[in-house]
Amino acid sequence: MLSNEHLAPADILVVEDEPKLAALLCDYLRAAGHRVIWLDNGLAVVPAVRSAAPDLILLDIMLPGRDGLDICRELRTFSEVPIMLITARVEEVDRLLGLDLGADDYICKPFSPREVMARVRAILRRLPPRTTAGLQLDASAYRASYDGVELDLTPVEFRLLHCLAATPGRVYSRDKLMDHLYHDHRVVTDRTVDSHVKNLRRKLEQVAPEQELIHSIYGVGYKLEL
Repeated sequence: MLSNEHLAPADILVVEDEPKLAALLCDYLRAAGHRVIWLDNGLAVVPAVRSAAPDLILLDIMLPGRDGLDICRELRTFSEVPIMLITARVEEVDRLLGLDLGADDYICKPFSPREVMARVRAILRRLPPRTTAGLQLDASAYRASYDGVELDLTPVEFRLLHCLAATPGRVYSRDKLMDHLYHDHRVVTDRTVDSHVKNLRRKLEQVAPEQELIHSIYGVGYKLEL
């Protein structure tokens, strides 16, 4: 399986009702370090995106519950999340309709998972740096800054901050954070996560001494408040 070329982990929503194909896509995406949610029904997509916006959606057109083109049309009324359509339709008019509705790319079945991954990387490289309040994260370069001051972070610290910043105010358990910190799925302990959080806090305090950005929630985990 191909690597993600040092792109930071992304939150990717896979919407596909064929279990074997969905599992294949999810396996490739997770092997590249991305966080993946799988849905197999079109009715669940819009609520999921409104609840926690992903960085990218792989969206099948032929879905139970709701057609992928209809989903794409509604998503574009409130979100600019990149959408890659997955379609078994071979007619040019269907592909053009998807692009006209706001899709960023499409791929036709049957396809090579490696081609899908190449297209995913291309889309993620085009994403603008994620900016939340004074925090700016550039996933393509593993660079972070706060109020214009660059943070000297290790790759693990960047992934930790990137995860927390995906949804400021959301509490992430230590187990959830551990899933995102290492691409090689090594076994680490809660104490390891606490150590990385401690180091990240120290570096954030150097550029924002008057603010407590990372909060501990006793018995639960951590959250980022900006």
